[in-house]
Amino acid sequence: MKECISREDAFALLKQYNRDPFHIQHALTVEGVMRWYAKDLGYEEEVDYWGIVGLLHDIDFEMYPELHCKKAPELLKEGGVKEDMIRAICSHGYELTVDIKPEHEMEKVLYGVDELTGLIWAAALIRPSKSVQDMEVKSLRKKFKSTGFAAACSREVIEKGAVMLGYDLNTLFEKTLEAMRFCEKDIADAMENER
Repeated sequence: MKECISREDAFALLKQYNRDPFHIQHALTVEGVMRWYAKDLGYEEEVDYWGIVGLLHDIDFEMYPELHCKKAPELLKEGGVKEDMIRAICSHGYELTVDIKPEHEMEKVLYGVDELTGLIWAAALIRPSKSVQDMEVKSLRKKFKSTGFAAACSREVIEKGAVMLGYDLNTLFEKTLEAMRFCEKDIADAMENER
């Protein structure tokens, strides 16, 4: 099992550079999704590691958006994060801001789900339920095809992530929706505690 920063220290480090509730919620979402995928893909021993990679993946985005994944190594090192985790975190900026190619399955999952979780939350917010619990892949596909909807969520990155993982888009959508259903209540509770 890989050694990593504690979850408590990672969350404190995240909040040192992120104040906007939107960014904190996104970090918690990607953390929960990464934890779900770790279990689903047979990495039970690394669930905490995968989760912390997800939690810290956008550590530099709020304060240094123009240096996203370039400023992160410095902030993470100062916070006591080890090199292997820094590499994994920064790999989600592949071909966008950095040349660190996702190689481990965990890095490919992070690359594939980061933008997709944003698209799914945007789609959930316009549903009467404001939840992913009753969202179906069919409606998510419609939102995905509507390039004006949640335009900041890169469809190209989502598609590349699916390819990296050897999934078709429906499989990536189904798995990520299931992961978000699994962690939705925990995220809502955590955000309530942040108020």
